[in-house]
Amino acid sequence: MNRLLLATAASVLIAGTASAQDPVNVGIILGFTGPLESITPGMAESAEFAFAEVNESGVLGAPLNPVRADSTCVDAAAATAAAERLITAENVAAILGADCSGVTIAIANSVAVPNGVVMVSPSATSPALSTIDDNGFFFRVAPSDARQGEVIADVLKDRGLDNFAITYTNNDYGKGLADAIAAAIAAAGGTVAIVAAHEDGKGDYSAEVAALQASGAEHLIVAGYVDQGGVGITQAALDTGAFESFIFPDGMYGQSLIDSIGEDINGKVIGTLPGVEGEGADTFAALASGAGMDPTGTYVPESYDAAALIALSMAAAGGPDRTGIRDKLLDVANAPGEPILAGELAKGLELAAAGTDIDYQGATGVELIGPGEAKGSYRVYEIQDNAPVTIEYR
Repeated sequence: MNRLLLATAASVLIAGTASAQDPVNVGIILGFTGPLESITPGMAESAEFAFAEVNESGVLGAPLNPVRADSTCVDAAAATAAAERLITAENVAAILGADCSGVTIAIANSVAVPNGVVMVSPSATSPALSTIDDNGFFFRVAPSDARQGEVIADVLKDRGLDNFAITYTNNDYGKGLADAIAAAIAAAGGTVAIVAAHEDGKGDYSAEVAALQASGAEHLIVAGYVDQGGVGITQAALDTGAFESFIFPDGMYGQSLIDSIGEDINGKVIGTLPGVEGEGADTFAALASGAGMDPTGTYVPESYDAAALIALSMAAAGGPDRTGIRDKLLDVANAPGEPILAGELAKGLELAAAGTDIDYQGATGVELIGPGEAKGSYRVYEIQDNAPVTIEYR
């Protein structure tokens, strides 16, 4: 289902229930422009798909009306202005987002927390978000990059790989992720020859690649963005023959990179991305595929779950009270309670509204271990035949 069809479906659902109560606005702030713009549409559509499922149930009475805003992923001033509009002009009950860590920190610190508005991010992974002064208003579905660093180090050690160069996009996300990976590799007995930042938006990355190659490293870890410097670094490394083996963390997952580089990337990548297997994941995959979405898209399942948590918390709180949503979110996300999987939002909403404990597991095996922190697991993939192929889950 494309964005227009999803919007139409949501409008029909809203029209069908608007006579009961006025719609409740919920913000969706993601990087519709910027270095992740190729993956953002799938994330937004997935969140809106969950909100449409909520509206179809009719349990909340008032339909949820998703309102989009552009985080840009990297421009903190633009992101905070967009969030301010959502909160003051659109009067949103909660915010799904943001996506990139730096703008998420900026929005939380400057706008959302001071105004007492819950944020549930599907994808902001910086370890710095674990300790922000959020008064309990910030949550995320994806695990911290401290965990991703450990997973990457374990995968590389199991494969007998050693001696790495790390390049990272020069922002909060990139620096935090690079530090986590380097520390985990060192703890596992591996070697990191160089850790160097790169700037996004450049047309030529040959100088950066030459410096990385000069370190003597055998493998290149690219903690960058799929539509920006990350793909530029990878292309330059292949063009010059500096590296033939790459490790891609979550920000580098996307078909756009494969399409841009072509078959030269096949067989040369090990990547990680938050993901889980099981009944909830399988159910979501079937539902998403039936709606024309790619269930394996970057942070697509997490976006569905983030939207679901907002709605379920609202039901448990008895309405769209901002503080009530905050106070109920951990309760609906975790045991004890009736397990609720993807596609079972009507059931979950009915139970939560009745005061019955639920344990929302959703599409990604949701388990929140406190405000701002999720346990999570990872999908490990390789690029083969011009497509990402799942190898295992950790």
